[in-house]
Amino acid sequence: MTMIDFASFPILTTERLTLRQLTTDDHKDILSLRSDPEINKYLNRQPSKTTEDAKNFIQTVNENIQKNNSVYWAITLTNTKTFVGTICLFNFSNNKASCEIGYELLTKFQRQGIMKEAARTVINYVFQTLKFTKIVASTHKDNHHSIKLLTKKTPI
Repeated sequence: MTMIDFASFPILTTERLTLRQLTTDDHKDILSLRSDPEINKYLNRQPSKTTEDAKNFIQTVNENIQKNNSVYWAITLTNTKTFVGTICLFNFSNNKASCEIGYELLTKFQRQGIMKEAARTVINYVFQTLKFTKIVASTHKDNHHSIKLLTKKTPI
């Protein structure tokens, strides 16, 4: 079993995506993502309202990464470096065998296969690099796009 250590942040890439660590420069995109009523209607959280909210969120995320409590990627389009969403791993089991995955995508980038591609990359990282045996995911019963992603018959 590989011990979790995100001191060297794992940047993941695909043909069209780069999954990288959030920086404070992402605060406008994080504010947009976390204040979107369409996204928030499926989540049990207070929407971000200010730039300060977004910066505080980014700081908290990066502190959790330093503590190896989670890993949280900004999903960007490789060619343009455009921020499109986030994907994360958290709730690592005590024996480091399982974790939970979460994700969000700006509404204008939904239904383009981006999250399928990002999730496939993160899932491969979990099983091949971290050597975990289980990933847990949950979604709101009315979030049909997320349900479709999680219940695909073919490997994502």
